[in-house]
Amino acid sequence: MTILEKIIASKYQEVELQKKLVSVSELKNKADFSRTVISLKESLTRPNTSGIIAEFKRRSPSKGIINDQVRVEDVTHGYSIAGVSGLSVLTDRTFFGGSLVDLFAARQVNTIPILRKDFMVDEYQVLEAKAYGADVILLIAACLEPKQISELAICAKSLGLEVLLEIHAVEELDKIIDEVDIVGVNNRNLKDFKVDIHHSIELARQIPEKFVKISESGIDQPDTINFLRNHGFQGFLIGENFMKQTDPGQACLGFIRDLKLK
Repeated sequence: MTILEKIIASKYQEVELQKKLVSVSELKNKADFSRTVISLKESLTRPNTSGIIAEFKRRSPSKGIINDQVRVEDVTHGYSIAGVSGLSVLTDRTFFGGSLVDLFAARQVNTIPILRKDFMVDEYQVLEAKAYGADVILLIAACLEPKQISELAICAKSLGLEVLLEIHAVEELDKIIDEVDIVGVNNRNLKDFKVDIHHSIELARQIPEKFVKISESGIDQPDTINFLRNHGFQGFLIGENFMKQTDPGQACLGFIRDLKLK
C-alpha cells in the first residue's frame, strides 16, 4: 500500500468520526459559513502579482517534522505581508499535523484567499472548508474517481468556493471538468516523492488554456518561478522552502524581493 492509499483509507475513517462529532447543521451555523469567498483565481491573474501560494505545513510523511515551533497566525500573516497571492493551510492531522483550527486561525488574521489543503473524499469536508474560512478546496485526481470529482466540485461551487484540481499524470487530464477553476500540476510524484519540473511542463501543455495553472512542490528558487511562468504557469505553491526556516514569513519576504529583481 502506498502512502497515498494509507492516507485515503485513514481519511474515510476520520470523516465518518467527525460527522458524529459535528453535525452539518452546526457547520452551517458557524459565522464563516456565510462569509463572501475571496477569489484565488482572480488573485493569481492580477497584473504584477507574485503568484505565490505560501503554505503552512508542520510536517509531512516524506520529511517528518518541518517546523512545529511557529504559530499559524504569525506565519500566515507574515506571508500575507510579504506579498503572496494566496495561502494554503494543511488541515490533515494524522499525516501532516494540521487541523481545522489552523484554518480558522489563519482566516481570522488574513484577508487574502485561503486554500484548505487536505485529502477531500466527502461532501462533508467541503462544508467544513466553508465553515472554517476556506475560499478554495483541493481535489486530488490521483485519489478520486471522475464521479467523485464532479460531485465534490459541484458541492463546492454551490457554496461559492473555488476548486483546485491537482493532477500528476497524463491519464488524469480527462478528470479536468468545467467546475474546476484552477489546475495544479504537482512536480512531486506521490508514489515515490521524486520531483521533476520538466515532466510537469510537458503535462501543463495539455491543459486547456481556460484554466489557471499552478505548479506545486519542489520550488525553491525565484529563477524556477520565472522558468515556470514562461511555460504558462500563473501560480506557484511553496511550503517546505519557507517552513523549514526559523521565520517563514521573513523567508517568504526575501524570496519575493529576489523574484522582483529577476
